[in-house]
Amino acid sequence: MAAMSKPYYVTTPIYYVNDKPHIGHAYTSLATDVLARWKRLEGQEVFFLTGTDEHGQKVEKAAQDAGMDPQSFTDRVSQSFRVLAERMGFSNDDFIRTTEPRHKAACQELWRRLADRGEIYLGAYEGWYAVRDEAFYGPDELIERDGVKYAPSGAPVAWVKEPSYFFRLSKWQDWLLRYYEDNRRFIAPESRRNEVISFIKGGLSDLSISRTSFRWGIPVPGDEAHVMYVWLDALTNYITAAGYPDESHPRWKFWPADVHFVGKDIIRFHTIYWPAFLEAAGLAPPKRVFAHGWWTNEGQKISKSLGNVIDPLALIDEYGLDPVRYFLLREVPFGNDGDFSRAALAGRTNGELADALGNLANRTLSLIQRNCEGKLPAPIENPHLMHDTTLHSGISDLREKVGKALEDQQFHSALEHIMFEVRYANSYITQMAPWALKKTDPVLMLQVLRLLHDALRVFGTVLWPFMPTTMDALLDQLGVPKDQRKLADLATPLPGGIPLPPPSPLFRKIELAA
Repeated sequence: MAAMSKPYYVTTPIYYVNDKPHIGHAYTSLATDVLARWKRLEGQEVFFLTGTDEHGQKVEKAAQDAGMDPQSFTDRVSQSFRVLAERMGFSNDDFIRTTEPRHKAACQELWRRLADRGEIYLGAYEGWYAVRDEAFYGPDELIERDGVKYAPSGAPVAWVKEPSYFFRLSKWQDWLLRYYEDNRRFIAPESRRNEVISFIKGGLSDLSISRTSFRWGIPVPGDEAHVMYVWLDALTNYITAAGYPDESHPRWKFWPADVHFVGKDIIRFHTIYWPAFLEAAGLAPPKRVFAHGWWTNEGQKISKSLGNVIDPLALIDEYGLDPVRYFLLREVPFGNDGDFSRAALAGRTNGELADALGNLANRTLSLIQRNCEGKLPAPIENPHLMHDTTLHSGISDLREKVGKALEDQQFHSALEHIMFEVRYANSYITQMAPWALKKTDPVLMLQVLRLLHDALRVFGTVLWPFMPTTMDALLDQLGVPKDQRKLADLATPLPGGIPLPPPSPLFRKIELAA
């Protein structure tokens, strides 16, 4: 299958380096990784970007609290996000840091372009500012408790007054609403789309895009008393990595991005500020922004004060990488909030991975070893002549069903489609009892085992983006050559007679302490 014409660009948000990685970071990057891997299986040229957001007052303060200069602090914390990407098996093509020279150059060029087009002016800002969110809030958005004002996020706010450059965001209000209407898929899920539209209809003010009260940021071109607002700086990373401002760069073909994955707390920045900045600069906006929900831990809100932050690396050490990858995208619809529980992780791992998929593979391959001299039975020339074609038609349709679900970022639906067919294959092997057919109908036995092998090949291929290490092991046991593991290769049956290695367990069951 030839590569499709439009290269595919998918991104995580860049993660703020004021603290070490947690389950939320792993979750967003995992979704991005699975989609990138799937698109590669489809034969597309893919660019997958992640990285770290390293400027701003919050980072400057965190560095001071750690007794470090900001660059040394960001060097250390940024490395922990690289380690997370490696340990989680993410297939990112680049890791961007906003302290890199290429990013400074891109931000300053974007600023100059906006200024040249009359989109920026100098004024003064007064307003309620949350250092934790790096954001200003209107009086009607604030919550007051015990005489202290808080942002909707729960961050405390303080009244700030300082000179500032402004971006003419109010000018783009009507354009944004038209853009959302003309591009219905731009914001997902629908609940977030409605939230953003409602916010804009309440009226947009011009946006303060520079600060003078701290120094840890990218200097404003021509006025180095100001540093750029952290969100103008951070959002620009997506075009920096694509080669901006050099639009002849080989990576520029990937822009506009196909999907930005973000947490729901930063949806406004990505769906209001970012497309407005780009359109104002004469650049194409991204095609889609998907905002996922938040995790709780055993029913409790996750917070450092409660001491219940979930460390994804500790989870991997305890339960294995692929079961954790599978669980995070299987347990709740992507876009909804979800609860992490060890009992649920054990239930998915034991019931769906070990008992359903792992047991199916072990039974099928063990029967081939015992009854077919360890060699793959010949392809079924006309499966429609078999007495039961349900399994064959189910696996034939699976690629399309999974692809459609992933195109809409419905990861849980994609996995449910797969597990439905896995469960059916288990009922099929039990019903057909190929271990008994050797004496009564050896021809049918060969057909049954071949069909089950074909089904496992499909399962191993479509599950590979979710669990690459384990599915590579399954495809090895199935005798699938390493250069024949794309989706298009499923159309070509493996020849009969291939010697298959003895099977070995794919998953270990999780035993929880009583």
